[in-house]
Amino acid sequence: MLRTEMLLHRLDEIGKSLERKGGALLLLGVGSVGIETARLDDYSDLDFFVIVRHDQKSRYIDHLDWLEEVHPLAYSFKNSEIGYKILFEDGIFGEYAVFEESELINSSYTEGRVVWKDPSYNNTGISKPSNPIPSPKKDSLDHPLNEALTNLYVGLGRFARGERLSATRFVQGYAVDRILSVLHLMEQEVDYFPDPFGNERRLEKRYPRFAEMIADMIQGYDHVPESALRILSFIEEVYPVNRKLSDEIRRLAKISCR
Repeated sequence: MLRTEMLLHRLDEIGKSLERKGGALLLLGVGSVGIETARLDDYSDLDFFVIVRHDQKSRYIDHLDWLEEVHPLAYSFKNSEIGYKILFEDGIFGEYAVFEESELINSSYTEGRVVWKDPSYNNTGISKPSNPIPSPKKDSLDHPLNEALTNLYVGLGRFARGERLSATRFVQGYAVDRILSVLHLMEQEVDYFPDPFGNERRLEKRYPRFAEMIADMIQGYDHVPESALRILSFIEEVYPVNRKLSDEIRRLAKISCR
């Protein structure tokens, strides 16, 4: 069986286990095992929500027999009050959360796919949130790109001081993130499963032109100045950068390269 088939089959089997155990109402697949199965591949995980009756939540959180009976677990980690990250013995990794229906009514989450439901449960519309997750994208270059420029300035100062880890995060992390938030204003985005939780997801397919440049912007721990200069050059190509600020960033990069 192909890995992708195994993932979908495992989720179906979890639904059958919920039915046998009782007390559950709905199983929603989310992410690549949800409504985005077109992007499912050999590196995908199981992400799912279980909606249970109001008196069954602690039972499904505190006892993992409903999963063990599907396939033995090699690892489980309670990463939140309502769910776990798990690894089955056959290498399938998953993450899930358990909710009562009332907890999802006004919550923000990504749309899910109904994998299984109790015959008596009719609110399948809950698979689609009433409050979608806010988009990470911004509608103006001004704030994000000026933030990115100041991230470069601060990061280079820290690099020169010897704070290389902090510098790496400011230049190759924060500044790049600011660019990503407005990248759709500078390059036509390819419609390929954008993720509201992480704008970097599937970047290489969504923004292929920018993807060709990003390696020079993220050159690693020992090359923060070089990365900063490439980021500065990119911003200058698309935005009227303050001349004094760009001069100071280049001065700090030169000092840091010594």
